[in-house]
Amino acid sequence: MAYPRSFLGLCLASFVAVAVPLVAALAYSAWHSEQLAEQSRHAVFNAAQAARASRTLVNRIGSLERLATLSAPGIDADVGRVHASFRQVAQELLQLALEADQLATLKKTMAQEEELYALLSTAPRRGDQQRVTALAAGLAENASEMLAISTRVADREVTRLRAQAESVQLQLVLLVVFSTAVALALAMALTRHIARPIAQLDAAIRQLGSAHFENPIVVRGPDDLRTLGERLDWLRRRLIELEQEKNRFLRHLSHELKTPLTALREGAELLHDEVGGPLSAPQRRVVTIMRDNSVKLQRLIEELLDYQRALHAAAALHLKRVSLKSLIQEAMRPHELAAQAKGLQIAVEAQAGSVDADPEKLRSVFDNLIGNAVKFTPAGGRVSVQASSSGEQALIDVIDSGPGVPAEERESIFDSFFRGRAKASTRVEGSGLGLAIAREFVEAHGGRISVLAGERGAHFRVALPRRLAA
Repeated sequence: MAYPRSFLGLCLASFVAVAVPLVAALAYSAWHSEQLAEQSRHAVFNAAQAARASRTLVNRIGSLERLATLSAPGIDADVGRVHASFRQVAQELLQLALEADQLATLKKTMAQEEELYALLSTAPRRGDQQRVTALAAGLAENASEMLAISTRVADREVTRLRAQAESVQLQLVLLVVFSTAVALALAMALTRHIARPIAQLDAAIRQLGSAHFENPIVVRGPDDLRTLGERLDWLRRRLIELEQEKNRFLRHLSHELKTPLTALREGAELLHDEVGGPLSAPQRRVVTIMRDNSVKLQRLIEELLDYQRALHAAAALHLKRVSLKSLIQEAMRPHELAAQAKGLQIAVEAQAGSVDADPEKLRSVFDNLIGNAVKFTPAGGRVSVQASSSGEQALIDVIDSGPGVPAEERESIFDSFFRGRAKASTRVEGSGLGLAIAREFVEAHGGRISVLAGERGAHFRVALPRRLAA
């Protein structure tokens, strides 16, 4: 389906498309109502005409019956006028849509009247008086049947109108149901058609907000929304350029700082070892501060370099079949002394499962998660590492009894250089790059790392596919 040039035009076109079946149903209903009204008027006219003609015909029959018994001079002229009026009214009745028995009665009456008129018009003046009396009596008997014609015509018209009204009512109900269904179907289809470019814009904004710049942004829809999608794609390319510039800057800065820092640290170590001569107590404190801060600064720079290397290393995995239990135990070993110093309980519950993975990078992920759990768990707490299977996935859970991760930080905690609110019993320092590196490595394996909600403590879960295509 082609889109109009603007979003407003799309909305107007959709409104018109939805309104068309409803307007058509309304017009059809109005036309049917007018037809029914016209038929009602026609039926009333026929009934009134039948009633008037029947009464007139009965009156003429009565006049003929009276004239048949008279023998006054000039009676022939009266008989002729009554006969002409009778024929005219009878012809009017013949124009009506009469039933077969009604038509037969009318024709029989007309034949009797014609025969009576012929007898009254012949010489001798009254003809056969006995025959005249019999015909007049027959016409008088038919008078009541002539009156019944109007009643039966009216009843027939009422019955026909009632049937027609019921038929029209059923048609209108079916039409309303059908037109409403068509309008709803059009509304649903057009709603999806209208919402599609908006959903694409929403997905594009979410993509940019999640720092996923790989896929180009394409918005299909009216010209104004397509233009907005092109600008978002320009923003995506610009963000890629800025990200590359940032990484290049950090890479150069880290290398530039590492060389003088190494010399500074070596000098502090030499002073601390009193290579240049004995130091006084104040001088030793100053040298100790210099040495400790140079070590800390060097560690931060090395973490920054590791992060830059991780971004490039995530694209190159050296896959092999590795045992999760062995990998977790290897990652746990460097943290055992720190856990013992804080009196932590360490529990490892790992099934004998295996995955296709780069062991060095996956060990780095586990090392980071276990190290964070040990650092943030207060003395006497508990750290649990579990590995289980769920279909074609391997699930690794690292759970501690520390302060946990606030709900509002569960997504941003994996961003580079993010430092959450520390809630451990002691101040814990870090560069904010460990979890960012862990996410890069996990996603490079086709998996996902996330923070699950828990009653207390932090609960990190790594989901990895058991089989990974090369």
